[in-house]
Amino acid sequence: MTGIVSRSFDSADETRPFEGGKGRLDLLNTDSGAVGRAVFEPGWKWSEHVKPIAGTDSCQAHHVGYVVSGRMTVVMNDGESVDLTPGNFYEIQPGHDAWVVGDERCVALDWVGFVDYATAAGS
Repeated sequence: MTGIVSRSFDSADETRPFEGGKGRLDLLNTDSGAVGRAVFEPGWKWSEHVKPIAGTDSCQAHHVGYVVSGRMTVVMNDGESVDLTPGNFYEIQPGHDAWVVGDERCVALDWVGFVDYATAAGS
């Protein structure tokens, strides 16, 4: 292992498209674990654009990340909700839905919940 590692999400190890062309997940596998950049297009909603891939009633991923741009609303299964905006750190437990708010794509970095995100093995 070298002292410095620098990589671009534009050359990700894996890219997972969301249903309906509403975005994608770019995943980098690092020695410290996977890191993901999700690009959620306007109109994206987990229950419409990832649920068919995951096969669960709500997102079962535990997310820890940071919103780079755009806005997103997250609603837990129990009704608790939050609006995420640029500069927000977030930790979201399993059992939620989420959607992009407004006409701007939402870009988020996540270093916990994207390993199996948008796969049949995860949410």
